[in-house]
Amino acid sequence: MRKLIEFIRSVYVVALFVALEAVAVGYYARSTCYTQARLLARSNAAAGAVHGFSAGVRRYFSLGTENKALLERVAYLEERLAQYDEAANIARLRKYMTEIGGSKYRVMTATVVSNSINRTQNFITINRGYGDGVVPDMAVLTPGGAMVGYIIDCTDRYSVAMPVLNTSFRASGKLEGADYFGSVYWDGADPHTVLFGELSKYSEPKLGQEVVTTGFSQFFPEDVLIGRVERVSMNETRTAFTVRVRLAAEFSKLTDVILVENRDANEIIGLEKSEGVEEYIRNE
Repeated sequence: MRKLIEFIRSVYVVALFVALEAVAVGYYARSTCYTQARLLARSNAAAGAVHGFSAGVRRYFSLGTENKALLERVAYLEERLAQYDEAANIARLRKYMTEIGGSKYRVMTATVVSNSINRTQNFITINRGYGDGVVPDMAVLTPGGAMVGYIIDCTDRYSVAMPVLNTSFRASGKLEGADYFGSVYWDGADPHTVLFGELSKYSEPKLGQEVVTTGFSQFFPEDVLIGRVERVSMNETRTAFTVRVRLAAEFSKLTDVILVENRDANEIIGLEKSEGVEEYIRNE
């Protein structure tokens, strides 16, 4: 009992102060409408801060669930984007085949059976052959219309193409929007780029500029996309540019191709090798 009395004596001043303050605040709060409104606003602000802190804590512990939902949403959107890209590629393929099909070119599609990119002499095998109308010298393009290579041999059901990723491959190319042309070939180094050489020193190639076929070749139609200028250098004699071109075709992902035959190729080749031309050459 004595200890309780001593405890009350030690805290009664503080207790009396708190009690008097409570009475004063209560009297002040009831004194006018203005003070009531201010106290209510302050109390609401304090309560809101407490609730906000509590909500933040709950949100922190639910981040795992929210991240999982976001990842699922990202995966869904990526899938939709892939579907849109595929639809766009199909639309481009149909447009390309419609435009080219009515001309001197014959077009068909094929599926890649085997493909290599890590050798100096790479080849592509497709599931179409003589029985399907495939013949040597047909151009091979991607579904988007970019250059891949050309057919070099066939059986009844299969064909082999020499792609641009073969050191024996040669084709003529030109800068898009210009008349300057040169030779396109692969040096066996990077499977994503080829060289575009013998290009006039007056051509002024620009980084990112498209390189397309000239139409001089018996294999490829004119303006088939080869790639885009990635690096430019002048040869030692400073008479021509050598351009490093990043290929438009992604060979490591090549699954389907377009085959294009120039219906006039045999006639042109036969004419160039005719007796009249050879006799003229002999007499020169």
